[in-house]
Amino acid sequence: MTLHPDRLFPTDAPTRQMARALYDCVASAPIVSPHGHTDPRWWGENTAFSDPSSLFVTPDHYVTRMLISQGVPFEALGIGEGGEPDPRKIWRSFAAHYYLFAATPSRIWVDHALEEVFGVTDRLSEKTADTIYDTIAEKLAQPEYRPRALYQRFNIEVIATTDSPLDDLRHHKQVVSDGWSGRVVPTYRPDAVVDPDTPDFLRNLDLLANISGCDTASWPGYLAAHRQRRAFFKEMGATATDHGHPSPRTADLPEAEARALFDRLRAGKSMPGDSELFRAQMLTEMARMSVDDGLVMQIHPGSSRSHSDAVRAQYGTDRGFDIPVPVSFTEALRPMLNAVGMEPGLKIILFTLDETTYARELAPLAGVWPCLLIGPPWWFHDSFEGMRRFRQSVTETAGFWNTAGFNDDTRALCSIPARHDVARRCDAAFLAELVLSHRLGEEEAFEIAPLLANGLAKKAYNL
Repeated sequence: MTLHPDRLFPTDAPTRQMARALYDCVASAPIVSPHGHTDPRWWGENTAFSDPSSLFVTPDHYVTRMLISQGVPFEALGIGEGGEPDPRKIWRSFAAHYYLFAATPSRIWVDHALEEVFGVTDRLSEKTADTIYDTIAEKLAQPEYRPRALYQRFNIEVIATTDSPLDDLRHHKQVVSDGWSGRVVPTYRPDAVVDPDTPDFLRNLDLLANISGCDTASWPGYLAAHRQRRAFFKEMGATATDHGHPSPRTADLPEAEARALFDRLRAGKSMPGDSELFRAQMLTEMARMSVDDGLVMQIHPGSSRSHSDAVRAQYGTDRGFDIPVPVSFTEALRPMLNAVGMEPGLKIILFTLDETTYARELAPLAGVWPCLLIGPPWWFHDSFEGMRRFRQSVTETAGFWNTAGFNDDTRALCSIPARHDVARRCDAAFLAELVLSHRLGEEEAFEIAPLLANGLAKKAYNL
């Protein structure tokens, strides 16, 4: 299973040689991970991972969705009330179906983690399942494989988690109080108290009042609660917010209309369209707050969450049943951009699951509005081919500096170095093609490569 040193590089010899040289200059650069979903508990408590399945299989929706698509039941993966309790049996199910991941990003990430992190050089299969399980389990018991040790080993410079405004951030406090040298910062993700379609939305507003000390029964008090929580997150190191709305629609309602809209929702008397309008208004309100406090704003629209009602009811969210839907940005963002888009220092990073918007909308928007940056390929497009399509679609219009670098957007800790390695190889290949086709000077390419590896991400997220 030895990883080929020239994987993902161009096939013609001259371009491959150039790509290899560009990659070599960034391969060991520190990892900047400004948006992700690792568990803050890992960094705060630094306890050992219990077993290979809880590290590689059960929490990884990229893995579970593929297995579910081929008839493997959730229970066999340790999910649900009747979930298999034996992690070795879960691992065997995963290994027996590992062939399903051929040519997928998950295959690259898992192979990289098995070999580079755990020293496994046999292909994972039904035949090798137990041997590989034992190898990983033995190493997980060692101090060198605890979360903080892996942070150092992976050469992570900074990593961001994604956190609810209702979170007390106790694990981030623990990182600080321990005096550990690793930098772990929270990200303000207010969806639970911004999206009226969220289960327990009204109860969440009451919790927001309790934790903030602000009266969330009124529109001014509700906005004040967000400001208070954002300030707390910023004190704990946060540099960004994140908004996972179904669409990128924004609105800029007059004060009286915004207040009336909130009052209807707060009283449980919403009208058709109120939820979408409120989310749209809150994107503009959050942008205004970012003008004031400097937090970078991320918008992640375009996912139909929990496409299976039955799966959500029985197994919960984040089980692989989130599906991309078409979105449009140009008119959707206009109210927000006309309100605050020219404010100095404001940064808004746009992500999409709809690749048709790259050249048509995102590149032209980011190519002129000073507050806008294009986020890297996300979720289903976080892959070699997805990254190539992204670079080919946006670079001619937006250039490199109107993009936000790379972030791994993962909850699977051991995939972090693999994902960054794929991005660096893809960018090296793209730059090499520009050099060999004489669209970019060689010296320029070697200056840009480190920016794509981590420099643009540090700048975009104020890190």
